[in-house]
Amino acid sequence: MFLDHVVHFISEPPQMAVDYWKKQGMHAALGGRHLNWGTHNALFYTKDSYIEWLAVEKPEVAESANHPLTELLLHDKTGFGTICLRTDSMAELNNRLNGEGFETSGVLDAERKTDSGELIQWKMLFIKEQVTDQLPYPFFIEWQESDEQRYESLRKRGAIAPANEELAIERLIFGVKNPETAKRKWLQILGGSLELPNCRIEFRHTEQKRERLEEVCFAQGEKRLSFEGGVYRLTEHLDV
Repeated sequence: MFLDHVVHFISEPPQMAVDYWKKQGMHAALGGRHLNWGTHNALFYTKDSYIEWLAVEKPEVAESANHPLTELLLHDKTGFGTICLRTDSMAELNNRLNGEGFETSGVLDAERKTDSGELIQWKMLFIKEQVTDQLPYPFFIEWQESDEQRYESLRKRGAIAPANEELAIERLIFGVKNPETAKRKWLQILGGSLELPNCRIEFRHTEQKRERLEEVCFAQGEKRLSFEGGVYRLTEHLDV
Protein backbone atom coordinates (compact mmCIF):
# COMPACT_ATOMS: atom_id res chain seq x y z
CA MET A 1 0.00 0.00 0.00
CA PHE A 2 1.38 3.40 -1.06
CA LEU A 3 0.42 7.02 -0.55
CA ASP A 4 -1.40 7.91 -3.76
CA HIS A 5 -2.43 11.48 -3.04
CA VAL A 6 -3.35 14.14 -0.51
CA VAL A 7 -6.76 15.78 -0.93
CA HIS A 8 -6.69 19.53 -0.20
CA PHE A 9 -10.01 21.37 -0.41
CA ILE A 10 -9.94 24.89 -1.87
CA SER A 11 -12.59 27.57 -2.22
CA GLU A 12 -11.32 29.09 -5.47
CA PRO A 13 -11.31 27.55 -8.97
CA PRO A 14 -8.46 25.09 -9.60
CA GLN A 15 -6.78 27.47 -12.04
CA MET A 16 -6.07 29.72 -9.06
CA ALA A 17 -4.11 26.90 -7.41
CA VAL A 18 -2.16 26.24 -10.60
CA ASP A 19 -1.22 29.92 -10.93
CA TYR A 20 -0.29 30.26 -7.26
CA TRP A 21 1.95 27.19 -7.18
CA LYS A 22 3.66 28.06 -10.43
CA LYS A 23 4.63 31.36 -8.81
CA GLN A 24 6.26 29.27 -6.06
CA GLY A 25 8.34 27.51 -8.73
CA MET A 26 6.25 24.34 -8.75
CA HIS A 27 4.73 22.83 -11.91
CA ALA A 28 1.04 22.23 -11.20
CA ALA A 29 -1.61 21.48 -13.80
CA LEU A 30 -5.36 21.44 -14.19
CA GLY A 31 -6.83 17.98 -13.65
CA GLY A 32 -10.39 17.82 -14.87
CA ARG A 33 -14.03 17.54 -13.89
CA HIS A 34 -15.84 14.87 -11.90
CA LEU A 35 -19.11 15.21 -13.74
CA ASN A 36 -21.12 13.00 -11.38
CA TRP A 37 -19.84 14.77 -8.25
CA GLY A 38 -19.95 18.42 -9.30
CA THR A 39 -16.27 18.97 -8.52
CA HIS A 40 -13.08 19.85 -10.41
CA ASN A 41 -9.41 19.81 -9.49
CA ALA A 42 -5.80 20.81 -10.01
CA LEU A 43 -2.87 18.47 -9.45
CA PHE A 44 0.77 18.61 -8.43
CA TYR A 45 2.74 15.42 -9.00
CA THR A 46 5.84 14.08 -7.30
CA LYS A 47 7.78 10.97 -8.33
CA ASP A 48 5.22 8.59 -6.79
CA SER A 49 2.28 10.58 -5.36
CA TYR A 50 0.50 13.88 -5.81
CA ILE A 51 -1.48 16.72 -4.27
CA GLU A 52 -5.07 17.17 -5.41
CA TRP A 53 -6.61 20.60 -4.93
CA LEU A 54 -10.34 19.90 -5.07
CA ALA A 55 -13.13 22.46 -5.38
CA VAL A 56 -16.87 22.51 -5.93
CA GLU A 57 -17.77 23.41 -9.50
CA LYS A 58 -21.54 22.76 -9.52
CA PRO A 59 -23.02 23.02 -6.01
CA GLU A 60 -26.38 21.52 -7.02
CA VAL A 61 -24.64 18.37 -8.31
CA ALA A 62 -22.24 18.16 -5.36
CA GLU A 63 -25.04 18.43 -2.81
CA SER A 64 -26.97 15.55 -4.36
CA ALA A 65 -23.97 13.35 -5.26
CA ASN A 66 -24.09 11.21 -2.10
CA HIS A 67 -20.33 10.67 -2.35
CA PRO A 68 -18.09 10.47 0.76
CA LEU A 69 -15.39 12.80 -0.54
CA THR A 70 -17.86 15.38 -1.81
CA GLU A 71 -19.67 15.32 1.54
CA LEU A 72 -16.38 15.95 3.33
CA LEU A 73 -15.60 18.84 0.96
CA LEU A 74 -18.99 20.44 1.59
CA HIS A 75 -18.43 20.10 5.34
CA ASP A 76 -14.84 21.37 5.50
CA LYS A 77 -14.84 23.82 2.55
CA THR A 78 -11.06 24.49 2.78
CA GLY A 79 -7.97 22.80 4.16
CA PHE A 80 -6.56 19.30 4.03
CA GLY A 81 -9.41 16.81 3.83
CA THR A 82 -7.99 13.31 3.84
CA ILE A 83 -5.48 11.08 2.09
CA CYS A 84 -5.82 8.35 -0.51
CA LEU A 85 -3.78 5.13 -0.43
CA ARG A 86 -3.00 3.13 -3.57
CA THR A 87 -3.46 -0.61 -3.77
CA ASP A 88 -3.37 -3.22 -6.52
CA SER A 89 -5.68 -5.60 -4.64
CA MET A 90 -8.83 -3.63 -3.86
CA ALA A 91 -11.14 -6.64 -3.51
CA GLU A 92 -8.75 -8.29 -1.06
CA LEU A 93 -8.46 -5.07 0.96
CA ASN A 94 -12.24 -4.71 1.08
CA ASN A 95 -12.60 -8.27 2.37
CA ARG A 96 -9.96 -7.70 5.06
CA LEU A 97 -11.56 -4.49 6.32
CA ASN A 98 -15.01 -6.07 6.41
CA GLY A 99 -13.57 -9.05 8.27
CA GLU A 100 -12.06 -6.72 10.87
CA GLY A 101 -15.39 -5.04 11.56
CA PHE A 102 -15.24 -1.99 9.27
CA GLU A 103 -18.27 -1.23 7.15
CA THR A 104 -17.17 -0.15 3.69
CA SER A 105 -18.74 1.43 0.65
CA GLY A 106 -17.85 -1.60 -1.43
CA VAL A 107 -15.67 -1.12 -4.49
CA LEU A 108 -16.85 1.93 -6.48
CA ASP A 109 -16.14 2.81 -10.11
CA ALA A 110 -15.00 6.38 -10.73
CA GLU A 111 -13.88 8.59 -13.59
CA ARG A 112 -13.05 12.12 -14.59
CA LYS A 113 -12.75 13.86 -17.92
CA THR A 114 -9.67 15.99 -18.60
CA ASP A 115 -9.86 19.34 -20.38
CA SER A 116 -8.57 17.57 -23.50
CA GLY A 117 -11.48 15.12 -23.34
CA GLU A 118 -9.53 12.10 -22.11
CA LEU A 119 -11.51 9.81 -19.81
CA ILE A 120 -9.52 8.53 -16.81
CA GLN A 121 -10.97 5.65 -14.78
CA TRP A 122 -10.24 4.04 -11.42
CA LYS A 123 -11.80 2.12 -8.54
CA MET A 124 -12.32 3.52 -5.03
CA LEU A 125 -13.08 2.17 -1.57
CA PHE A 126 -14.26 4.11 1.48
CA ILE A 127 -14.78 3.14 5.09
CA LYS A 128 -18.28 4.27 6.02
CA GLU A 129 -18.41 7.02 8.66
CA GLN A 130 -20.27 10.20 9.50
CA VAL A 131 -18.69 13.44 8.35
CA THR A 132 -17.69 15.30 11.53
CA ASP A 133 -14.76 17.27 12.91
CA GLN A 134 -13.13 14.00 13.95
CA LEU A 135 -10.28 12.70 11.80
CA PRO A 136 -11.66 10.95 8.70
CA TYR A 137 -10.27 7.59 7.68
CA PRO A 138 -8.10 7.35 4.57
CA PHE A 139 -9.72 6.03 1.43
CA PHE A 140 -8.29 3.76 -1.23
CA ILE A 141 -7.75 3.73 -4.98
CA GLU A 142 -6.86 1.19 -7.64
CA TRP A 143 -5.97 2.68 -11.00
CA GLN A 144 -6.96 0.95 -14.21
CA GLU A 145 -3.45 1.52 -15.58
CA SER A 146 -0.01 0.64 -14.24
CA ASP A 147 2.03 3.42 -12.59
CA GLU A 148 4.33 3.45 -15.64
CA GLN A 149 1.39 3.89 -18.02
CA ARG A 150 -0.14 6.65 -15.90
CA TYR A 151 3.09 8.64 -15.67
CA GLU A 152 3.81 8.28 -19.38
CA SER A 153 0.36 9.68 -20.10
CA LEU A 154 0.95 12.54 -17.63
CA ARG A 155 4.23 13.43 -19.35
CA LYS A 156 2.57 13.50 -22.75
CA ARG A 157 -0.20 15.79 -21.44
CA GLY A 158 2.29 18.14 -19.80
CA ALA A 159 0.79 17.48 -16.37
CA ILE A 160 4.19 16.58 -14.95
CA ALA A 161 7.60 18.16 -15.54
CA PRO A 162 10.91 16.26 -15.23
CA ALA A 163 11.82 17.96 -11.94
CA ASN A 164 8.51 16.88 -10.39
CA GLU A 165 9.77 13.31 -10.52
CA GLU A 166 12.71 14.25 -8.30
CA LEU A 167 10.38 15.34 -5.49
CA ALA A 168 8.81 13.15 -2.82
CA ILE A 169 6.37 13.57 0.06
CA GLU A 170 8.23 12.25 3.09
CA ARG A 171 5.86 12.75 6.04
CA LEU A 172 2.21 13.49 6.73
CA ILE A 173 1.46 14.98 10.16
CA PHE A 174 -2.09 14.71 11.49
CA GLY A 175 -3.42 16.78 14.38
CA VAL A 176 -5.73 14.79 16.69
CA LYS A 177 -7.04 14.93 20.23
CA ASN A 178 -5.63 11.52 21.18
CA PRO A 179 -2.58 10.51 19.11
CA GLU A 180 -2.32 7.00 20.60
CA THR A 181 -5.95 6.16 19.83
CA ALA A 182 -5.59 7.44 16.26
CA LYS A 183 -2.35 5.49 15.82
CA ARG A 184 -3.92 2.21 16.93
CA LYS A 185 -6.89 2.63 14.60
CA TRP A 186 -4.76 3.53 11.57
CA LEU A 187 -2.34 0.68 12.26
CA GLN A 188 -5.30 -1.67 12.00
CA ILE A 189 -6.54 -0.10 8.77
CA LEU A 190 -3.10 -0.02 7.15
CA GLY A 191 -2.26 -3.57 8.08
CA GLY A 192 0.21 -2.98 10.91
CA SER A 193 2.56 -0.16 9.88
CA LEU A 194 2.46 3.61 9.50
CA GLU A 195 5.66 3.46 7.43
CA LEU A 196 4.35 3.27 3.88
CA PRO A 197 6.90 2.49 1.16
CA ASN A 198 6.80 6.12 0.03
CA CYS A 199 5.67 8.11 3.09
CA ARG A 200 5.51 8.09 6.90
CA ILE A 201 2.30 8.88 8.79
CA GLU A 202 2.56 10.69 12.14
CA PHE A 203 0.05 11.90 14.74
CA ARG A 204 0.38 14.76 17.20
CA HIS A 205 -1.91 16.43 19.72
CA THR A 206 -3.90 19.44 18.57
CA GLU A 207 -6.10 21.96 20.33
CA GLN A 208 -7.90 22.76 17.09
CA LYS A 209 -11.60 21.91 16.94
CA ARG A 210 -11.19 19.90 13.75
CA GLU A 211 -8.92 16.85 13.57
CA ARG A 212 -7.26 16.81 10.17
CA LEU A 213 -3.99 16.47 8.34
CA GLU A 214 -1.98 19.53 9.33
CA GLU A 215 1.34 19.37 7.46
CA VAL A 216 2.57 17.82 4.23
CA CYS A 217 6.35 17.52 4.44
CA PHE A 218 8.44 17.03 1.33
CA ALA A 219 11.84 15.37 1.55
CA GLN A 220 14.35 17.97 2.77
CA GLY A 221 11.41 20.27 3.35
CA GLU A 222 12.50 23.38 5.27
CA LYS A 223 10.47 26.17 3.67
CA ARG A 224 7.08 26.62 5.36
CA LEU A 225 4.22 27.59 3.07
CA SER A 226 0.62 28.08 4.19
CA PHE A 227 -2.06 27.74 1.51
CA GLU A 228 -5.85 27.52 1.79
CA GLY A 229 -5.81 26.25 5.38
CA GLY A 230 -2.96 23.75 4.95
CA VAL A 231 0.77 23.86 5.69
CA TYR A 232 3.45 22.53 3.34
CA ARG A 233 7.11 21.98 4.14
CA LEU A 234 8.91 22.43 0.83
CA THR A 235 12.46 22.07 -0.38
CA GLU A 236 14.17 25.45 -0.50
CA HIS A 237 15.33 25.28 -4.10
CA LEU A 238 12.68 24.16 -6.55
CA ASP A 239 13.03 24.31 -10.31
CA VAL A 240 9.90 22.66 -11.62
